[in-house]
Amino acid sequence: MNKVILIGNLTRDPELQTTNSGVSVCRFSLAVTRRFANADGERDADFINIVVWRNQAENCHKFLKKGSKCAVVGRLQTSSYDAQDGSKRYTTDVVADEVEFISSARGGSDGSGDFMPSEPKNEPKQTAELEEIDDDSLPF
Repeated sequence: MNKVILIGNLTRDPELQTTNSGVSVCRFSLAVTRRFANADGERDADFINIVVWRNQAENCHKFLKKGSKCAVVGRLQTSSYDAQDGSKRYTTDVVADEVEFISSARGGSDGSGDFMPSEPKNEPKQTAELEEIDDDSLPF
């Protein structure tokens, strides 16, 4: 099984590209804070490369910016390439199956960014009136 679930903040604006066959691919890096503090009492972060494909790639490019908080569900994928100096380089990316926008760089962490409508703040909420039920009419 190869499954990764991450929540973090984008370290840079997403980069959108198109393959030769016209498929959209978006790349960004996610800073994910570690669970425990280090010896200095600070919480370190891991910087994880994310790759998103097709329509979801276009949505990520459109709605996410540096600083946006998002959740990513996907799988780890490793690959290698030959660098210009002749050495072999290895990469590890998370290929996203799902990306959920938690906040935008302009919005707050409450999910009220540009892409999510917020509820009116000053309007009272309607609640349904409850009808009293006689215990004798219950079938059990």
